[in-house]
Amino acid sequence: MDEGPIIFAVPVRDLPGRLVRTVRTGRSPQGQRMGIAFTRPELLVAAMGADQQWEELCESALRGMLRPLGIDVIQVDPLLVAPPLEPKTVARPIDAPGAHPTGVRDVHRRVSTSQGR
Repeated sequence: MDEGPIIFAVPVRDLPGRLVRTVRTGRSPQGQRMGIAFTRPELLVAAMGADQQWEELCESALRGMLRPLGIDVIQVDPLLVAPPLEPKTVARPIDAPGAHPTGVRDVHRRVSTSQGR
C-alpha cells in the first residue's frame, strides 16, 4: 500500500502590507540557513509558541518554496526556535552634546555664531 506524502506543520509569517504569507526560515548554530518543519502542530507550538502561524505543506512544496532562497536543508522537529530578530535601532541619549530632543541639531545657531567673527 502506497502512503501519501508526509504533511508538515510549517511556520509562516505574513508579509507587511501584502496579502502574502512566506515560510519562516532559521539558521543552524553554524550559521547555515535552513527550512523549519514539524511533524505535528503540537511540536511547533512547543518550540515556537501558540501565537506562531503555520500552514500544512508536504515536503516537495516546502522544498519548492525554499529552493529560490538557496536553502536545501530542512530541520524537522527542532526543540527550540529563536524568535525573529527585530531591526536594530540606535538610540542616542537626549543629553548628548549637540543633541536636540527631536534628534535634530540646531544648525542655524551654529552658522549664525560662526558668521559673527
